[in-house]
Amino acid sequence: MRRLPPRPRAARAKAGLLAIALAFAIAGCGTESGAPGGLSAPGATTGTIRAQKVMQLTRTHEETGMTLLEGPAFHPDGGLFVVDVTAPPGKPKVMRVDVRRKTVRAVHTDGRGAYTSAQFSPYDGRLYLTDYAHGEIVSLAPGGGDPRTFFAGEVDGARMNPDDIAFDEEGHLYVSDSRGLSEGAAHGRVVRIDRGGGKATVLADGLAATNGISFDEAYRGLWISELTENRISYLRLGEGREAASRHTAIRVDGGIAQTDSIAVDADGNLYQGLHGRPAIVVYDRHGERLATVDIPARAEGLDSATNVAITPGGTKAYMTVSGPGGGYLYTFDALGKGTRQSNGG
Repeated sequence: MRRLPPRPRAARAKAGLLAIALAFAIAGCGTESGAPGGLSAPGATTGTIRAQKVMQLTRTHEETGMTLLEGPAFHPDGGLFVVDVTAPPGKPKVMRVDVRRKTVRAVHTDGRGAYTSAQFSPYDGRLYLTDYAHGEIVSLAPGGGDPRTFFAGEVDGARMNPDDIAFDEEGHLYVSDSRGLSEGAAHGRVVRIDRGGGKATVLADGLAATNGISFDEAYRGLWISELTENRISYLRLGEGREAASRHTAIRVDGGIAQTDSIAVDADGNLYQGLHGRPAIVVYDRHGERLATVDIPARAEGLDSATNVAITPGGTKAYMTVSGPGGGYLYTFDALGKGTRQSNGG
């Protein structure tokens, strides 16, 4: 993870926000039928897909010394919602992007949240955000108003550091708890929270900085990325949504980069975001590496591609890319069509 010194002139509150961001990292509708991004044929392996810049969304914040885009999530009306993890109070923390018109507008800001993911609930249609800094999950009306605290407090005696969210078909939440990241300890968890917010259950623990989380294409289990071990684990669920088994599924050769958020397309392919390199690696459900999504080499000042969303029912994908050069949205053609699981985290 990047570790930059705080600016001497920053106020204590601002330095605190920066410290949180650094400890976490805060690591954070196309329908073409041909082989995307230069792959020779469907199923071809180890190809390179070149992503193209859509637009710049943010610049580095003077107050925090960073910008880090996450989310992204499509609303049913087609709007793409993105969060800026390190945005200071008063700056947009949640944004809505019109990818066709290439416009962006602020949806929400507040004085304390450090939001690391965004997801729309299939149960109540609200936008759910993980506040990593305060161990809370909050929700907003789709327009950004009516903020509510959905969940706060301890789970099995320990406060969460909630990172990403996956919803099941009934609207219950599955949260990657990145607890233990700042100490370098494997205290990460997967926590299930019922859709009413009243009951939280630990499904898995002993994970190495749990980050990305997404259901597989059939809702049989969860793909989970562990940031400090650069691996993807698979958590199979039983009929009652209890944990039935868990195993290491994929070891990611990331070099200096680490595993961030995960999205899954309709064919079951995994899109693994990287923190420390502006790229996405794509695997099939059996762990075979299918492709690497890269941005053009001429793009400077970008060092992370945290997450991706694929247009529902199409193959046009949008990835959040950030670094000292600012926060950007890039696009590429995915290998499979988008579903709910394709709205990463």
